[in-house]
Amino acid sequence: MNLLDPDSGTKALLLGNEAIVRGALEAGVGLVSCYPGTPSSEVPDTFFRLSNRGSFHFEYSINEKVAMEVAGGAALGGVPSLVTMKHVGVNVAAAPLMTLAHIGTPGGLVILCADDPGCHSSQNEQDNRYYVRLAGLPCLEPSTAQECKDMTREAFELSARWQQPVMLRTTTRINHMRGPVVFGPLTPAKIQGTFEKNPQRYVSVPAVGRVRHRALLANLEKIRDEINYTAWNRIHGSGTAGVIASGVSRAYLQDVLTLHPEMQVKVLELGLGYPFPYKLVADFLQGLDRVLVLEELEPIVENEVRLICQKMRLQTLIQGKDQNLPLWDEYSTSAVSRALHGLLELNPPEENLCSVESRNLPGRPPNLCAGCPHRSVYVRVRKIFGDEAVYSSDIGCYTLGMLPPLKTADFLLCMGSSVSAGCGMSKAVKEPVVAFIGDSTFFHSGITGLINAVYNDHNLLLVILDNRTTAMTGHQPHPGVDQSIFDRRPGRIEIEPLVRAAGVEQIRRVKALNQKALTKALEELKDMSGVRVLIADEPCPLFARRILGQKRSKKARVEISDQAALDCLHTLACPAFYLEDEQVRISRVHCAGCMVCVQLCPSIKPETRS
Repeated sequence: MNLLDPDSGTKALLLGNEAIVRGALEAGVGLVSCYPGTPSSEVPDTFFRLSNRGSFHFEYSINEKVAMEVAGGAALGGVPSLVTMKHVGVNVAAAPLMTLAHIGTPGGLVILCADDPGCHSSQNEQDNRYYVRLAGLPCLEPSTAQECKDMTREAFELSARWQQPVMLRTTTRINHMRGPVVFGPLTPAKIQGTFEKNPQRYVSVPAVGRVRHRALLANLEKIRDEINYTAWNRIHGSGTAGVIASGVSRAYLQDVLTLHPEMQVKVLELGLGYPFPYKLVADFLQGLDRVLVLEELEPIVENEVRLICQKMRLQTLIQGKDQNLPLWDEYSTSAVSRALHGLLELNPPEENLCSVESRNLPGRPPNLCAGCPHRSVYVRVRKIFGDEAVYSSDIGCYTLGMLPPLKTADFLLCMGSSVSAGCGMSKAVKEPVVAFIGDSTFFHSGITGLINAVYNDHNLLLVILDNRTTAMTGHQPHPGVDQSIFDRRPGRIEIEPLVRAAGVEQIRRVKALNQKALTKALEELKDMSGVRVLIADEPCPLFARRILGQKRSKKARVEISDQAALDCLHTLACPAFYLEDEQVRISRVHCAGCMVCVQLCPSIKPETRS
């Protein structure tokens, strides 16, 4: 489906993320910036694919803070702007976000924040509705693909009218759901604006910040009055029992009520939940003797509702977080069904409705792909440093090296932390500390940690795993990738000169799949002290095949000459290896021809071709 289709009324089956793209295009978005992160990645990836045909500006920024500042600067200049990231990315972008909320964004700024209940691809389950309240951001929460499109479009309109950044909060199920979407008219991208100089508003020194905070609070109260009557917050149904639902919980609730039409409940759906619509909720509570609040993760709406009941001295029983609706993980249609049956004092349902908990799928342990160069590096590092070293890991594919037999991740905090947290660990323990970081993460936030390590004379070996892509989130480019492979301007930023510029003198650079070269470099670096850096360079094999055009049919393969290969299986843990009738086999489908096993095990040879 062509998301640049100018025709209104076209109907398409879209991912929630694709619907967000269409909504932004219908709003005339002029600038899009991001740092990719699942579950939001398809939004910037789609804009990237469209950018050669669209008139908007798109960029993969170096990290979320930079992305927020780029979009914020464009919005101050009168251009409608979108910045996208996952929930933990907002932590990185929080500093400019807070100030942008204070000073306002005349051109319109929409922040797509994709939360990840259940930790499908994240290190935590934080609920970024707290950021909404901390910064003072109006917040829309879609529950269908159509709403993803329509709310995105309206978020731009509201942001420009209110001159405030607006958050579009999604969750994994919303980002990756598919649903029918009816297109609206496509607005030409607004790529030029005007900046009206006003230092007393836009230069946030303390004197200005104090005034702008009061202005923000006053503006939020005006917005609250409007939200009390917005169509995104709707009441339907009847009865003395009520349900207040937000986000994807609205979709689960709709599933249950469709399957059980006999259930009589009055429903308030909150699509625009902040500033909290106190008057609307207070009116809704009248005449209800009990109310169930449905929201994933934190009891934010629940606490607001309890506060209203306390202020109005209502005797309404409020039900929220309990054993069926916990503070962690995703909800499901089954969980909402159980909670609704409890609210109405009905017998617990026997059916296990279509939900994640009904799937009895086999476990799949996290593992690096066949042919991944990170595995080669990890095997050699473990051979040389063993269990004695402490391994500081980072965010990326290479975190999958945490499990046996690789065991190369002992602690992990956040993007870029392997360097600086590794430095702190080296001060605390006598064992050697080896830190791992990927190329994209190094550009994101590893450089500052490395400069700090040199400046403060830490004792750390940093291994930079350069696979020439942002592999974990879908092979997006970063400053170390030559963009000519995407038919864009040529050029890339080399990592080694940056490392030298940071003051590191002890550097080795090797091919990641070359075990002999790895051994020599690691043994040399192990005997040194201070800050040392090993750059292990080899393209991600999936990226190489998909983007660089290396064909499977031309790759080398390996074969087993005797069963001594079992030791290699236990050392390497390559998913191309498997056991069949107690015999080690190598899958021709999965083998990537990296030849690391050939270097480790004499019983494995390159395949003999006839």
